[in-house]
Amino acid sequence: MVATAATSAFFPAASPSPDSGLKSSKSGTTSLGLPKSKSGSGSLQVKANAQAPPKINGTSVGLASSVEGVKSGDDMPSAPAPARTFINQLPDWSMLLAAITTIFLAAEKQWMMLDWKPKRPDMLIDPFGIGRIVQDGLVFRQNFSIRSYEIGADRTASIETLMNHLQETALNHVKTAGLLGDGFGSTPEMSKKNLIWVVTKMQVVVDRYPTWGDVVQVDTWVSASGKNGMRRDWIIRDSGTGAILTRASSVWVMMNKLTRRLSKIPEEVRGEIEPYFMNYDPVVEEDGRKLTKLDDKTADIVRSGLTPRWSDLDINQHVNNVKYIGWILESAPLPILESHVLSSLTLEYRRECGRDSVLQSLTAVSNAGIGDLGTAGGVECQHLLRLENGAEIVRGRTEWRPKYANNLGTVDELPAESA
Repeated sequence: MVATAATSAFFPAASPSPDSGLKSSKSGTTSLGLPKSKSGSGSLQVKANAQAPPKINGTSVGLASSVEGVKSGDDMPSAPAPARTFINQLPDWSMLLAAITTIFLAAEKQWMMLDWKPKRPDMLIDPFGIGRIVQDGLVFRQNFSIRSYEIGADRTASIETLMNHLQETALNHVKTAGLLGDGFGSTPEMSKKNLIWVVTKMQVVVDRYPTWGDVVQVDTWVSASGKNGMRRDWIIRDSGTGAILTRASSVWVMMNKLTRRLSKIPEEVRGEIEPYFMNYDPVVEEDGRKLTKLDDKTADIVRSGLTPRWSDLDINQHVNNVKYIGWILESAPLPILESHVLSSLTLEYRRECGRDSVLQSLTAVSNAGIGDLGTAGGVECQHLLRLENGAEIVRGRTEWRPKYANNLGTVDELPAESA
């Protein structure tokens, strides 16, 4: 009864006339109304197959079924419109929920865009962006995170990774300063005169290699080098501690990209770059020792058949200078690579390399025999990268220290897995 009444409250049936439940049809069929009590005892007596009609607001509702009342479908009048109930008067719940969800999502997005997180002292303004100019507009600074694909077998970043970071900051320095023209680091006046920068000498000192997940901070700036050269220096630091990891210094000159010959710095170009020159000593003291020229007799190891890939070429259609380092290390003795780590590098670039070149890499160990490299302390090597016809591309010298030893002469603690 209670359930029936509750259901009828929301889904009421059409109410018949008050007298319909009290009359009988001609065929003797009695309406389904509530019969009168014949007993004076006050007990309720109900006929068989009778059903108590529900009440809504005190009015009995019943369904009268009469055989004579059934007519053909053509004569049957249309059903009356359902009565308005509490449920019918409510709004569409799906539309209301969708509107509420949209409001909450928009509010969450705005909240996430707010810079509400507290600043830590080691957090920088631009941790992984293009970088920014600091120190009176003369030093460019950029951060890099060491990725998993940039580390080698020693679980540290490779020398090529560090060199790529140096090159990237140099180009971004020119771009951020507004001096980037139509070329690979060329200024607008250089582009007009078909001039490009080429590196002639590079010195790199690595005190410690970063590892996967480390964030390094690279600072770079430029200075004058003679009358027709420019020096660019870099310092790589641990962004968390500020400790210096790598120092590098390089010398650059101009070359005409059409004639492939070196050129003086035009006055128009000098006017563009001189405002950015710093009067600063090189971060790496120049090594005045002459680099040795190797040949097949003086070299301990020779690797032949090295050829550039299409991906090794830069926008100026010559081999990127970082690629030369990989070719030089191709001829480094394997015992050195297994027991030592590269601590310093000096390169002199003599000639550019094209995509059709075939090269040879030569290496000579200076102060130790090939068989004694595993137990040797510091090791020095001489290198030469040349074309097959003998024309020199790069001369180099590398210095190696035993693994787990730093450039300060102390031995670091061995990793747990190596102990």
